Amino acid sequence: MHVPVEFAAKASDILARIRARAPRVHCITNTVAQQYTANMLLAVGAVPSMTNSRDEIGSFVAGADALLVNLGTLDAERRAAIDLAVEAASVARMPWVLDPVFVDRAPARAEFARQLVGRRPAVVRLNTAEFATLSGGDPAGDAAARFAERHRTVVALTGGVDHVTDGVRRAVIANGDPLMGAVTAMGCAGSALVCAALTVETDIWIAAAAAVAALGVAGEVAAEDARGPGSFASLIIDALHGLDAATLRARSSVS
Repeated sequence: MHVPVEFAAKASDILARIRARAPRVHCITNTVAQQYTANMLLAVGAVPSMTNSRDEIGSFVAGADALLVNLGTLDAERRAAIDLAVEAASVARMPWVLDPVFVDRAPARAEFARQLVGRRPAVVRLNTAEFATLSGGDPAGDAAARFAERHRTVVALTGGVDHVTDGVRRAVIANGDPLMGAVTAMGCAGSALVCAALTVETDIWIAAAAAVAALGVAGEVAAEDARGPGSFASLIIDALHGLDAATLRARSSVS
């Protein structure tokens, strides 16, 4: 079903506040995702920073408005940086998002991700395979809601259809395009957009759902003129940059 008018208005308002405030999102993310993530953040009016240096990451995070922790290319330097960054975010009471990329591929990575979940990320954004690994069960039914409630977080479970839940409320978002899965770092950039939304919206569930829906709508707009994944990667940046209330109202599909 189409999103209620008030939700579309809320998502549009969140985008407007990001553009007006220009919040800074510090990103610990994949080496293959850094440039694309930065461009996606800039497209919505946020400011990215990316350092992983242990000597300076505490200062960078302390001066930011939100933190993204992405486990994609998890080396020793990033692991140390993540510990310092999450500590700095906790001290500053800053929202942070965990994107536990490929925890289904390596037990050590999965264990580190479980430890991070225990440190109270505002949102955990992941796919079904990653969720199954972290939760130890099938993501079907109300598993995501139970996980969110147990860990006092919001789960953004993304795939063909996206589910965002805080344990009580749930949004099912049926936006997006298959070309989104053919572009490296699309999910990483999506997690960064959730961070940006968290800087201006105190209702974490609303912020996460709005960001996920906005990215999906931008993907649909971009796909209309794309000739393939290469042109799509650029066009979705343009679509995010120009996304407005009328487009969100017309295209968002949330139940």
